[in-house]
Formats: sequence, C-alpha cells, structure tokens
Amino acid sequence: MSVALIFFAVLLGLVALLLAVPIEVVFRFANVETLAGQVTVRWLFGLVRFHVKIPHLAKPKPSTAKPGHKAEEPQEVPKARGRRANVVAALKQSAFRKRLFRFAKGLVRAVHAHELYLRMRLGLGDPADTGRLWAMVGPISALAQDLRNAEVRIEPEFADPVFEFESQGRVLLIPIQFIFLVISFVLSPPSIRAWRTLKGSYA
Repeated sequence: MSVALIFFAVLLGLVALLLAVPIEVVFRFANVETLAGQVTVRWLFGLVRFHVKIPHLAKPKPSTAKPGHKAEEPQEVPKARGRRANVVAALKQSAFRKRLFRFAKGLVRAVHAHELYLRMRLGLGDPADTGRLWAMVGPISALAQDLRNAEVRIEPEFADPVFEFESQGRVLLIPIQFIFLVISFVLSPPSIRAWRTLKGSYA
C-alpha cells in the first residue's frame, strides 16, 4: 500500500471521526410580523463556537398613496404563477411525497431535542393545493409529537396564502448522519424527477 493511499485513508477516517462529533444548536426564530432570529452553534465540546444573528426584516408596508391618486394596478407575474404550478405538480408525484416523508421522518429521528418549541401556520391560498401540502405535512407533524422535550404545533390555513412560524430550542445534531440523509434524499430518483419539474419555474 502506497504512502499516499495510507495518508488518504487516515485523512478520510479523521474527517469521519470529526463529523461524528455532535453539534449543539441553540436557536430562536420568528416570522409573524417580521422575520428575526438568532443561532448559537457549539462543536467539539465547546471548543468551536459562533453566533449568527438575523436582523429584523419587516414585511412590505402598505401603499401610502395620496387620496385621489390612482394607484398603479399590480402587474401579473407569469413566472410566479408558473413556479406555483410546478410546485403543485411536484407535490402531485406520489413517489416524491413518499420519499419526502421518509426524509422528514429520518430528520425527526436524527434530531436529539433537549428543548424544542415550534408553532407554524401555512397555506397556499387554494384549498385543494393546501390539502395536497397538508397530506405530507400532517403526518410529519404527528410524527414530531413523539419527540421528547418538544412541543410542535403545525396548522393548515385553507383560506389565505400564509407562512408564519415561531420556533426556539436546543438540539444536538450529528453531522455525518445528516449528510447521509441529505445525499440519499437528493440523489433518489423521485427527488430528481421532482427537481426537473421544479426547474421549469426558473427556465
């Protein structure tokens, strides 16, 4: 066995060992009236530590046009409609829905929650589309109820398009486990077919 091959094997083993060390993530996010958040990451038993702060990002303010001034009519955006149609088309793919649920199930099991709170409201603005989305999110929400030290509440909104959430907690993640889950999900045939469908949104 050559020296280069031995060195590569040792380096690969060292990287795998480092990726097996848990990462502690303490976070707080909110997206109701404004989007804001803060994340603290600790690795190698506290030897590596950094903070990430998301500033308040306010939603667009309503128009303040003067009385008598004719407001410009909003322009239709065909691309936005196309993106939504492609997202719905991807959600209609049974194989992709099953693969996405397996991926979410794996992520839920891989999260070692010490403290976790999540409240979310989501809707696509169309009851049928929201129903298809909830067909996937609902079982995931039920699965998350089994997490220890966690309170998870996800609610569908069938009348209006909405995406609001509040979350905070402290969790332990094992990087190598998440890397394996993500790679296996991204490279699966159902995900590739769904990605091709979504890619039409940006053509």
